[in-house]
Parts: sequence; structure tokens; C-alpha cells
Amino acid sequence: MMTTSVHPSAFEGDYGFPRTDVHLGNWRQAPWNVWAFRHVSELIPTARIAATPGLTEPPLVDASDLVGETFPFGQRMTLADALRLTSTDALVVMKSGRIVTDWHAPNFTLQSRHILFSASKSVTAIVAGIVHGDGLIDLEHTVAHYIPELASSAFADARIRDVLDMRVSLDFSETYQDPRGDFARYRRAGLLEPPMTGGVAEPLIAFLASLQKAANDHGGPFHYCSPNSDVLGLVVERATKQRFVDVVTERLWQPLAAREDGYITVDATGIARTGGGFCMTPRDLARIGEMMRLGGVANDRRIVPQAWVEDTIMNGSVEAWQAEPAAGWLPTGRYRNKWYQTGKPSGAYFALGIHGQWLYVDPAAEMVVAKFSSQPAPVNNALKALNLALFDALADLS
Repeated sequence: MMTTSVHPSAFEGDYGFPRTDVHLGNWRQAPWNVWAFRHVSELIPTARIAATPGLTEPPLVDASDLVGETFPFGQRMTLADALRLTSTDALVVMKSGRIVTDWHAPNFTLQSRHILFSASKSVTAIVAGIVHGDGLIDLEHTVAHYIPELASSAFADARIRDVLDMRVSLDFSETYQDPRGDFARYRRAGLLEPPMTGGVAEPLIAFLASLQKAANDHGGPFHYCSPNSDVLGLVVERATKQRFVDVVTERLWQPLAAREDGYITVDATGIARTGGGFCMTPRDLARIGEMMRLGGVANDRRIVPQAWVEDTIMNGSVEAWQAEPAAGWLPTGRYRNKWYQTGKPSGAYFALGIHGQWLYVDPAAEMVVAKFSSQPAPVNNALKALNLALFDALADLS
């Protein structure tokens, strides 16, 4: 329950509740999530992803003219309406490599770092692509080849390719509202929720080792399971013999010329939550999208192998995607290397996280959109449709 002091603090004036109201048990719920999604490191242990010292951000690009623009989203509404309806915290639009729009909600700054949730998976896959390009990861090898601790789990005979494409046969479902199922165990292992009364959170790798196979074989239908992406982060660590955060810092973050430190949540043993724990500024997220748009190049430097980027945006099984009933929100879609493809003539593709986190790349329009939100519900297909319509409308603007 929210409390109100007799003399509200500046924090209460900004957010409508005192800081003491926000805790690990409610941080993903409205209204507390508006603050919490920007300050994850105050609630969950994190590891730093260091930016190159001395880089500075250019000033904000004024979006005041754009917010009044009217778009035909089924019913006509302004950009301001769309941003409000999708609980937007920040929006960055790049066209042809140039930032053309910055929009920030109150109390959001150029230095504010926001959690990506499952859009983190797409960043993790980029890092895996870099390591694969070094010849250190073989996509046909099994998970157990890299992580022997998972030899008795569902992942034992799953190929890294199956992990990348969410085609691992796994007896696991993402039931967000079930406080006692495997998904709740998964969140507790990642320190995203308080431990059970009197209990101690199990390490993430112990949780992964406990997961068992479903009835079908690996390589079948698309089956969205976040633990796949934590397994991928562990594969990167074992293949490189480095901590995941160090690989990200050295091979992605600093070559990208990210302007601010990022960070990623970790479990009690320091293992990175590569399935959903990345936190960064919206502009640095947009820079990742721009690098993908340019085929893996940033600052005239190749970061990701071109073949990996082309595989990510061109391949993926339509049949595997359409075999998943929950995939109906993107009827022409595909999924490859933890990125969604729209199947549209524009060739647009995107990373997506719960509560409205997006990194959208439209090659035809030479456009990248980074969007952070604090939508009250983790998943809302109507708001996905509204966001996709918004991105199409932004692509049409000169």
C-alpha cells in the first residue's frame, strides 16, 4: 500500500509515492515501475559494462513539433497520444544514422538507464555472434559440450542453434502471474523477486540444470522460454573463458562508442541474467540498432560478422513460428538469433521486451527506433500492435 507523508519529499513530488514504497515485491507493478525500471541497480545486484571514458552525448533533439503530429492508427491520434497509451518512458528515432527525435517522460534524462527485459536476449545473441565469428562457438555443438553442469537437463542434447531460435524442447512456460511455478523459481534465482519465506535463492545455473525436456524433440516449433537466453550467456562465458560482462565491454560496448556505462543484473554467484537483465540509455540502445542496420559496423569498424547479421535478418523458420499459437500477434513473422522479423516488404526486424521495450530497425526507411516503456501489464498484444503501427508511421515521415 502506498503511504503519503505529511510533508512530501522531492521524490514524492516527482513520482507520486515515497522511495520507501518501492521494493523487490512490487518493482514491476504500476505505478512503482516507472521509477524502478530506471533504477534497477538499487533493487537487484548488477555488474558494470564500462563505456570508453571521455565520450559525451550531444544535446537532446527537440521533439516538440513531432508530438503533435497526427497519425492514422485506425482512429486518428497524435504521437503524444500514442506515447501516453503505451506508457512510454523514452523514445529515440534515428534516420540514416542521425538522431532526429528524442522524447523523454518526466524525470528521464540522457543519462537514465532503463531495463530492456527480454530485448536483452537480442543483445546477448549479438555477443554470441561475435564469439561465433571468432570460431569459439559451434552452433551444431550441444549445450552440454560447453556447460557440463547441464548434462542431465533438457539442454543436454540441444544444439546452440536450437537455443538461439527458441526451438529447445523445454517443459517450461512463462506464467507471469503464478507465484509458485517454475517461472517464479526462475525469477527468484535471478534475484528479481524476494526468496520464499525462510528460503535462499538457488543459483541460476542450478535452476537451469533442473529443467527437463518436453515431449517433442529439439528443433521443432518455436517455444518462447527465457532460460534459453541465460544458457546462451553461459555458453559465451565458457567459450571465451571470460565473464560475460567483460566480453560485452571489450567486444561490443566500447567498439560501439556507447556514451554511458551499461549494466546487467546478476544472480547471487555473479552470473549475468542475459535473458533479461541489460540496462542502458535509449541512445546507446539505438546505437546497437544502427550497428545492425549497417550490417554489423559502427564507427567504420566491424563489430559483428556481416554473415551473422544477414542470417539474423533473412533466415528463420516460418513454419516453426506459425506452429506456436501464441505467435499470432505477428502473423507474417519469423524468429532468428533472438530477433523478431516482421515479414514486411520493408524487411523490418526488432528486439522486444515485456512492459513495452523495443529496438526496431526498418532497413527500407533507414530508421532505428529505441523505445522504453513502463506498461502496467507484462504482455499486451493490443499495445504491441499500436507500437508497430507507430513505427510504421515514423518510417513514413521525412
